[in-house]
Amino acid sequence: MTHIVLESCIRCKYTDCVDVCPVDCFREGPNMLVIDPDECIDCAVCIPECPVEAIKAEEDVPPEQLSFIKLNADLSRDWPSITRTKPQLSDADEWKDVKDKLKYLQK
Repeated sequence: MTHIVLESCIRCKYTDCVDVCPVDCFREGPNMLVIDPDECIDCAVCIPECPVEAIKAEEDVPPEQLSFIKLNADLSRDWPSITRTKPQLSDADEWKDVKDKLKYLQK
């Protein structure tokens, strides 16, 4: 089992989760993070660190966001590893409560 970064991360990219990850499974895209399912050890320490509740265990992913399981797997192959906290996107606080953000994902 693995953890999945969901839609609420798009256009926010808070990186609080990165510092606590013991296996460096996060990958960084232009406006979102994803989790590499081959690296994640299912420890769950990242879940409470996310200020927008964008990380869920795979079995807890809401039905309307099941596509993010494949999205995390696919994007983690191409995006570089991120191992240290960085500032969130400059307008992250304006986007944190916005719904239906998939159309804004930059690959």
